[in-house]
Amino acid sequence: MTDPLELLARTDKWFLSGSDGILFAPPFPKWLDAPGFWDEATVYHYDWAPLFTVSALDAEGREVTMRPVARRWTPAELTVDYRLANGMMATEVRSVQPGGVFGSEWRVQGMRDAPLHLVAWTAQRDARFTSEPTRFSGALACERTLLDRRDVPLRVSAELACIGDCTSWAAAWSEHTALQPRWALAPFAEKWTAEGLTREGRVDPSGQAAVLFLGLHRALEIGLDGAIAGFAMRLAVAEEGLAESPPPPQATHAATLAGGSRRRWQEYLGRVPRFRCSDPYLEHYYWYRWYGLWLNAIAPGPRNYSFPAMCEGIAARHVPSALAALANVRELRWLDEPEMARGVLRTFVANQADDGAFPARVHLGDQSGAGFHHADWGEALRAIDAVWPDDDFLREVYVPFTRYADWLVKTHDASGTGMIDVVDVSEMTHSEAARAQAVPTRADAEGWESSQRLKGIDVTIFAYDLFRTLEWIALRIGHPPDARRWRLHRERTQAAVRETMWDPVQDMFFDVDAVTGDRTGAKVVACFYPYATDLVGAEHVAGMERHLLDPAEFWTPYPVPTASLDDPSFSAYGEWKGVRRQAPWNGRSWPVSTSHIVEALAYAALHHAPRLREQAARLLTRFVRTMFHDGDLARPNCFEHYNPLTGHASIHRGIDDHQRSWVADLIISYVVGVRPHTGGVTVDPFPFGLEHVELSGVKARNRVLDVRIDGTRVSVRSGGESFHAEIGSPIQLSD
Repeated sequence: MTDPLELLARTDKWFLSGSDGILFAPPFPKWLDAPGFWDEATVYHYDWAPLFTVSALDAEGREVTMRPVARRWTPAELTVDYRLANGMMATEVRSVQPGGVFGSEWRVQGMRDAPLHLVAWTAQRDARFTSEPTRFSGALACERTLLDRRDVPLRVSAELACIGDCTSWAAAWSEHTALQPRWALAPFAEKWTAEGLTREGRVDPSGQAAVLFLGLHRALEIGLDGAIAGFAMRLAVAEEGLAESPPPPQATHAATLAGGSRRRWQEYLGRVPRFRCSDPYLEHYYWYRWYGLWLNAIAPGPRNYSFPAMCEGIAARHVPSALAALANVRELRWLDEPEMARGVLRTFVANQADDGAFPARVHLGDQSGAGFHHADWGEALRAIDAVWPDDDFLREVYVPFTRYADWLVKTHDASGTGMIDVVDVSEMTHSEAARAQAVPTRADAEGWESSQRLKGIDVTIFAYDLFRTLEWIALRIGHPPDARRWRLHRERTQAAVRETMWDPVQDMFFDVDAVTGDRTGAKVVACFYPYATDLVGAEHVAGMERHLLDPAEFWTPYPVPTASLDDPSFSAYGEWKGVRRQAPWNGRSWPVSTSHIVEALAYAALHHAPRLREQAARLLTRFVRTMFHDGDLARPNCFEHYNPLTGHASIHRGIDDHQRSWVADLIISYVVGVRPHTGGVTVDPFPFGLEHVELSGVKARNRVLDVRIDGTRVSVRSGGESFHAEIGSPIQLSD
């Protein structure tokens, strides 16, 4: 079977992570061609720049320039080949290890014996030198206070070390200069001696604003067999009261940092079901999605990170988000154990406000200004339980989610309509409120007026899902009175959606003006969200076919636009009032909303109109193909949004590997057809017309399943038993 790391190898990517929230993923790097890591790293959601670079010197201490000639990336490492000005060749392997360790490992070769000096060095503004200046213990350390985008401070320490023997070292202060990885800019260039660096440093620069330079030197003798060297910088939270993360499980012993990184990534990817498919786009993207989830993983760590959680997309510097929680849970439930999926929800429970609200984002050390975003928490709870049923976990989270539901009704439906306000303006800035809307036809992209309050169809569906989930949990854990309370909430919302939000003339669900009670008539992607629930009946399906499947409205080549093509505000280019917007919702195709629509179409096909199975398969196939640069199989991506007519990604945002959508879960659920539920597991693939599909090692409801599809023939093995059927005839496995 193909090694996923090799499957994902490419030349145009650079993101590296130890899967613990400290990583290297600059959205617009300037210095990738420079050795080491000079562009910014991310410590949780704080930027540290630069890290360090590596310079080569000849026997006289003159710089030997290095020109990169090849680059190759896998999730585990970035390998760069250099041609040196003196005729030597060098290979650098960069990797990021758990614990915030950024490694740069070197092998240098030459045609004749000659000395070479490698110096790893850094330049830090506003830093405090914390090493003992008169004694070198193998590493040089400093400390800085970082600020995030809300100006919340965090002290972070850095240690620069040589892997193996260090020939010489130095620390020096300089007034401000350009922070560039150029040896000539470092004070070490003028003070180099026959013995190397000066082996001296001074803690206090006499109160002057200065740049701290740290350097470590390794002398090499280069020959045909080459020589090796390595350097590393470790970043760690130094804030008092923020406990260090417990060390994560270590990979199998490896001789190099890069080797350890590769084995660790193989272990990560070995925790998910193995997938092969005759459609290379589906197979490639399945593994790419798991890479993105592990890249952005946050292990147990400091305050507010007491449980595993996921980022929205690290290039955005986002911390764990409510909007990403559903997507992460749906994917992570397929791991070989449930704790990481459950941990996503536990993260928000641990940070619940006194009034019951969940924060928009889990913020390191500070909740002020965190805002609020709606998310389909009910679906997330049911998704976990479908695969890993556990009454104890449901009891653990039941009370926090009831508190949240009560808060939601109190603050977002004070008049008791059963419908939920799109946003509580008092809790969000104008820019945040605009991002919470589906399209500018619902709220101006540059602002949000309180007089424009809407009862949103999408957030109302999320509330309905939560009410029915809490009703189900209450019955499951033995609280019948609570179940009756949530049933009343569910029924009120059900009636509001079916009677007030449904337009029988337009055959479509709509937002409702909170003041007038009138439907807005704005055709937006959220209008299809009810089709993923039991709110719709057979009488509503014609409306989905009429609008969603119409190429003049939503059935675009690169699915699914957030506004209908015939909406006056529609722009495939993300323009609003003549300006390209950063996060436009007036027609761009967002993977997060497309994931919802695939679910909605599949649900309608399963419960009301089997004829829609082929359309659901077609939609998922086109969705996956959207997320490849120019259809290039070797260049998958996941940007925030895409042009629905051309497929052009929002590259200008720099936010790749965005984590709000879910794709691996859709592949498992509909391409392979594995759908666990109360009472058992159904295996029922949709008709994708594939020659073969294999999914092995699927854990669900105390079962381990292997599924194989050959043409129309479906075979399932579980617990020593084999089951066979044709596509279209579900295989039912009871608990």
